[in-house]
Amino acid sequence: MRLIIRVIAALVVALVLLLAGLLLLPGEKLAQLAATQIEKQTGRTVTFGGRVGYTLWPTLGVKADRVALSNAPWAGPEPMLTAERLTIGVAAADLLRGQVRITELSAVLPQLNLSTRADGTGNWVLEPLASGAVETPAAPSGTMESLPISIEALTLTGASLRYAPHGETLIEMKQVDLALQWPDPTGTVIADVTLRPAGAPVQIAAEIGTFEAFLAGQVASVGASLSADDTELRFDGRADINGAATGRVTGKSTDLARSLAVLGAAEGIETPAVDSWLIGSDLTYTPDGRLALRDLTLEADANRLRGAADVVLGDVPMVTARLSGDQLDLSALLPSGEADLPAAAAAGNGDDPVSDGWSRTPMDFSWLAALNAAISLEVQEVETGSVRLGPSSLDLTLDRSRAVLKFQPATVFDGQLQGQLVVNNRNGLSVGGKLGFQDIRLEQALGQTMGYDRLNGEALGELEYLGVGNSVAEIMSSLSGKGWLEVGKGFFTGFDLEELMRSGSGNGGSTLFDRLTASYTIEGGNLLNQDLLLSLRGLRAEGEGRIGLGAQDLDYLFTPSLQRGDGSTRLSIPVAITGPWSDPKIWPDLKRALEPEIDAVEQQAKDRLRQKLAEELDTEIAPEQDINEAIRDRIEKEAKDQLLRLLGGD
Repeated sequence: MRLIIRVIAALVVALVLLLAGLLLLPGEKLAQLAATQIEKQTGRTVTFGGRVGYTLWPTLGVKADRVALSNAPWAGPEPMLTAERLTIGVAAADLLRGQVRITELSAVLPQLNLSTRADGTGNWVLEPLASGAVETPAAPSGTMESLPISIEALTLTGASLRYAPHGETLIEMKQVDLALQWPDPTGTVIADVTLRPAGAPVQIAAEIGTFEAFLAGQVASVGASLSADDTELRFDGRADINGAATGRVTGKSTDLARSLAVLGAAEGIETPAVDSWLIGSDLTYTPDGRLALRDLTLEADANRLRGAADVVLGDVPMVTARLSGDQLDLSALLPSGEADLPAAAAAGNGDDPVSDGWSRTPMDFSWLAALNAAISLEVQEVETGSVRLGPSSLDLTLDRSRAVLKFQPATVFDGQLQGQLVVNNRNGLSVGGKLGFQDIRLEQALGQTMGYDRLNGEALGELEYLGVGNSVAEIMSSLSGKGWLEVGKGFFTGFDLEELMRSGSGNGGSTLFDRLTASYTIEGGNLLNQDLLLSLRGLRAEGEGRIGLGAQDLDYLFTPSLQRGDGSTRLSIPVAITGPWSDPKIWPDLKRALEPEIDAVEQQAKDRLRQKLAEELDTEIAPEQDINEAIRDRIEKEAKDQLLRLLGGD
């Protein structure tokens, strides 16, 4: 017994002397011991470039300044991790058994350089140093034995992240905060991340089940919530460490512009004025940047769309979608300055006639560069702010700032419209279109697009046009194109041709017609027509002139004619229409009306004068011969005759 007591006493004394010796070691020495063990277990070199402090039991704790963890051999010379201050807490008992169980790891102002190689392996995958020992069979992937190191708690403050996935675009983030809790090595990780892609904080709370399997490349359950300035996104599904994911995503916000700005997705681009928005979709994402959305629901204010979409992410995303909706109000998507086409007269300075009508506010279509797209849309009603569509089938393509909207067909102005509209913002803004239409109500079409609603009726025709400029005024004054128009029964408001024909005054009434046809060209913002034909009851009217699309004025001449029963013309009185669209001057041009009669009377007088002179001069005067010339010829003939008689003695 005494021997046993002496042995125990000697052992206690030895332990005391050993602990006292360790406590007298400088912090750098103990830190070096820990660094050596970490390098053995992870294959990475740890260096301490500043002050080091430590604790021993039960946690081996190290606090060090200017710390660096080396990179994987294939990832380059820069350290994978540097930090101004690093705190590491290691379970001492596990360390003595050859395992590294980090109970605490925190870093202040760390810089992480992450990358992947061609086979998808990340430089954060840690491997023990090779030794001459006989290799033991590898543990199954996804078990704790396959990981040489475990981390129960990780905290990063003010981190900078540089991520270079092999063959993909470099990703950089700054001012990142991370708090990770992993109490059970075979269980779930809980992570709280703060990102600042555009300055304002974006909070991410995530849960990853079987985190060790996730790190080993296996698929794990993932739940993540993102919140930032009244914006919330939630994902629930499965994912792997390479980025592949599938699950359900939902999101909502009360300010789309703010959401995109906070997420750094709308820098330098004017964002549509949308308040609340909501998204819900089944999602599948692959590491090559392809996103598939199924059972998709999108809501923006009162608008709701359903369908499916595929997105290829990149510097300029590509969106392919097939969507359907009921009632949509897209007026908020139009840039300011376009929705109100006819501006008030005060919009301009009054000197330029263009500025008295159309808005001169510059339009910004830079948002067309934000993505490329091919979208098919079936919709029951669309409000654009200037034009309202009924049940329509639409195809929209966006390609490098050029948008093409195809109507296949569309219901508009109570009729059918087929063709396409183009908005091109590649080298300055231009708009154009090639359209065919039928059963279009002209008072709606002209009133909503041009502010002119005096012509009523259902129209059939074609229109091709092109305009260039950064405002509605510039575009309207630059228009060129061509087209034709045919209208059945209809009427003009503002004048009554029948009253004009009877009394010479017909302002303020209406002109009913049975048929109208016309073709036209457009040059420099002016519509030019030479062959307008109206068929009225007992009247026939022809027209020619100019309609100022840019200046919003008229210089047009109607020539209505009273018809006899046999179809011949009984009386024609031209009607001039001049002045602005808002208040045109309409008046009969009696001078032109009387010109045929004056010409006839003048011709009769000339004919009678020729006949009288012919009798007096005893000579024949041809109808085409000038009367003065005939008199001169007669005088010359008489003079010659008198001279011959004098010389001949007769």
